[in-house]
Amino acid sequence: MNFYDIIFYIFAAITILSALFVVTTKNIIYSAFYLLFTFFGVAGIYVLLGADFIAIAQIMVYVGGILILLLFGVMLTNKVTGVEIKSGTVQIMPAVIGTGIFMGAVVAAMFFTNWRSEPASLPAGTANELGHLLLNDYVLIFELLGILLLIALIGAASIARREKE
Repeated sequence: MNFYDIIFYIFAAITILSALFVVTTKNIIYSAFYLLFTFFGVAGIYVLLGADFIAIAQIMVYVGGILILLLFGVMLTNKVTGVEIKSGTVQIMPAVIGTGIFMGAVVAAMFFTNWRSEPASLPAGTANELGHLLLNDYVLIFELLGILLLIALIGAASIARREKE
């Protein structure tokens, strides 16, 4: 085992343990701070993989934007501890159906397009080539992920707007 493997296992352990603490902690503030360590662990793994652009985007977008917005939203609410996260079992069937449809679309896209089993060879550190690959070779999967994020946003908005019973 060389130094690279040890560093990878350290980042993987940080990511997995902090993600576990995110979902098991009752206090939302602590959960958000554990999410910070999860994002940094994922960014460290991206650096080890040689994906410097994605690592910087991870830190700028997720840590610098989403996590800070989440912390402000949590700190501006009154109820920080004992928040009921589970909303009920009514949403399980639509979630299973939606996930199945999305996975079917991804498998169909992989089957009917020129899918390569080896990873794409990216020049080191060029955002131009990454953009070219995303918008030419992998445009269908890129669009499907955009649709999935739109569905998640609509679901989150509908849960947030739901009236208290």
